Amino acid sequence: MSLPHRLLLVDDEEAILFAMGDFLVRSGYEVDRARSREEAERLLAVAQPYSLAIVDLRLGATEPRGGLDLLRRIRESSPQTQTILLTAYGSPDVEAELAAIGADRLLSKPQPLARLAEEVSALLGRRAAGST
Repeated sequence: MSLPHRLLLVDDEEAILFAMGDFLVRSGYEVDRARSREEAERLLAVAQPYSLAIVDLRLGATEPRGGLDLLRRIRESSPQTQTILLTAYGSPDVEAELAAIGADRLLSKPQPLARLAEEVSALLGRRAAGST
């Protein structure tokens, strides 16, 4: 039996962090959660590489593009980690920067949890949660 994939979930909104994290745990993943870029960087420094990171673009009022900075750090330190950027503030500029970083997916917020699970499964090569 293989070990579950480990995910890093980063969002400054507690309700979103809880809902997405809980859903992904129930879908069979191990999930570490962080509410800020600094908290996520601490987890990245001490944890084994993550299979996938899901990061919000805006990580608080002082970091409107903090998610891009975090994805850049993840890509540099753990190139095998798959990445998803979530944002309600997409733009061609964000898409271009995301492509330059080499991120795997850009998803708009809000995103249905089932759709997020499909994207996670596709990136990790698993069937979607609930399918047999």
